[in-house]
Amino acid sequence: MGRRVGARSGVATELPEVFLARDHHRSVVAGLVRDGTWARVRPGAFVDARVLKSEDHPRTLALARIAALRTQLTADTVVSHTSAALLWGSPTLRTPAVTHVVQAFRARVGASPDVARHRRVLSPDDVVVLHGVRVTSLERTVVDCTMSEPVRGGVVVADAALHRGADRERCEGLLASLPGRRGVVRGRLALDLADDGAESAGESLARVALLEVGVPRPVTQVPVHTHLGTFWADLGWPEVRALAEYDGRGKYARRPADVVVEEKRREDALLDSGWRLLRLTKEDLASPRALTTRVRRTFPTLPLTPRPALRR
Repeated sequence: MGRRVGARSGVATELPEVFLARDHHRSVVAGLVRDGTWARVRPGAFVDARVLKSEDHPRTLALARIAALRTQLTADTVVSHTSAALLWGSPTLRTPAVTHVVQAFRARVGASPDVARHRRVLSPDDVVVLHGVRVTSLERTVVDCTMSEPVRGGVVVADAALHRGADRERCEGLLASLPGRRGVVRGRLALDLADDGAESAGESLARVALLEVGVPRPVTQVPVHTHLGTFWADLGWPEVRALAEYDGRGKYARRPADVVVEEKRREDALLDSGWRLLRLTKEDLASPRALTTRVRRTFPTLPLTPRPALRR
């Protein structure tokens, strides 16, 4: 089956410029902070305050902290877990409030509380450099996130990484090399559910929510031929002519009237072609019971076998 082309760029995230207090006189730093020119992101590190006024403030702040650590840490550390996912440009279920790093030695007493240190030894294949930062490889990042995040969070990261070109077999091999480690079972489950066809975190979360209430595993990026042309649906079960789509708020942010009309024409064309369509929003994903009711009403022929373990 063909794939719709080009929804994700797969570009590593650029880091904001960071200014260190040690490079400036104390009075200069105090003045820049006082007049709102600089904003503190961690001890001794600042950014242009305008940088933190972005639409996604938590993600920008997390990246600024990584940029600061790049110059402040003298030990041999590697950015990892969801912090590494941010550097790879991947969406995450939740933006990390601390910066995750891997190091081969025990942290000293009194180490910075805004840095989460994971003590382990990485192989050379597990480390790359992005924007001057030593970071876990794409595959190692997937494994760390699927083991430490809830299943749905691991799927969000794994979907994006596979879409970008991460090697699934390499991920499976890394998980297989960690028998008995905490989170391995959850990691295997998340990786098994991962699909490189998901084009946004919302689509990934919608797929996991549907699987949780018990639908059979859907196909991603389903081409549907109508009298208006070929449309692509986020998820579907072609054998029963059923489709599901995740509607994010961003879709209607610009020229909402035109978008709504276009979506209505598209939906009518799908229905006229004999397909059933279930539209999902963020609110639908929050209530498994309500979602189950909607699925049963829209897709009465789809068998449901609930999988509550996916909420872990």
